[in-house]
Amino acid sequence: MRKLKIKTGDTVRVVAGDHKGQEGKVQKVLIEKNKAIVEGVNTISKHEKPSASNPQGGIVKKEAPIHISNLSLLDKDGNTTRVGYKEEDGKKVRFSKKSNEVI
Repeated sequence: MRKLKIKTGDTVRVVAGDHKGQEGKVQKVLIEKNKAIVEGVNTISKHEKPSASNPQGGIVKKEAPIHISNLSLLDKDGNTTRVGYKEEDGKKVRFSKKSNEVI
């Protein structure tokens, strides 16, 4: 299992697939599957039976996971960038390889 460079809370852009060009915030990272759930991207309609938490039931819209390889991190200027790691003040930090700024 390799280390993923995209974390929960990062702003990302989809660079490949049906949702190419869409941007959103990462809600959850599924490490075992190398996938992430991005807010507002890859929404699906799912039918749910009535339950105690959802007494009405019906069709529910929710985000489906998208593979990490199809996502690119955005820096604070809104440009896509790759992520690197360096040691700063004795701590390991992530940095943008385009702007060389700490993320």
